[in-house]
Amino acid sequence: MHVFQAIRERRSIKNFNPLHRFNENEENLLIELAVQSPSSFNAQHWRLVNVKDTELRKKIRAAAADQPQVTDSSLLFVVCADLKAWQKSPDRYYRNAPQDIQDLLVPWMGRFYEYDDQLQRDEGIRSATLIAHTMMLSAKAMGYDSCPLIGFDPVEVSRLIKLPDNHIIAMMLAIGESTKQAWPKPGYIDRAEMLFEDTF
Repeated sequence: MHVFQAIRERRSIKNFNPLHRFNENEENLLIELAVQSPSSFNAQHWRLVNVKDTELRKKIRAAAADQPQVTDSSLLFVVCADLKAWQKSPDRYYRNAPQDIQDLLVPWMGRFYEYDDQLQRDEGIRSATLIAHTMMLSAKAMGYDSCPLIGFDPVEVSRLIKLPDNHIIAMMLAIGESTKQAWPKPGYIDRAEMLFEDTF
């Protein structure tokens, strides 16, 4: 599927075929495409928990207002971010870059993030959102549908997945074979309300 078509046809699907499973090649392709996402300083803050255990999915569903896509989708990812990714051997993020780029960006990364907890959190959310969107478009291009979820108890889901310190959950992402067509797109705000030139 062409990327323009995938963008236009992507919808947040609530009904999935609970019997459908991705094969190994499809899962690998989805992750391969996902990691092409951009991230600030190439720090790749995203951490994906691929929830395969059916009993764990049931517990997460209970913490997510009993939304059926949590258990019925072929894949369920808890999309997280490591807020301290910028600290963790940052030279590895640039191992294939020219030396002058490494010399500039690796030391700059620490100075940029170190004393700004809000920036660290914002960056984690940005990176996690970017990878989730790449996964949604990739899934659509592969012929599947998806649903990002924020309607869950983050404290309980964090406990269930054993979320490490200095990590946050940005969203959950259900991916699979839809069984019910989405309703018509509900509508968009006028371009004049959304798009400005130079200033508001």
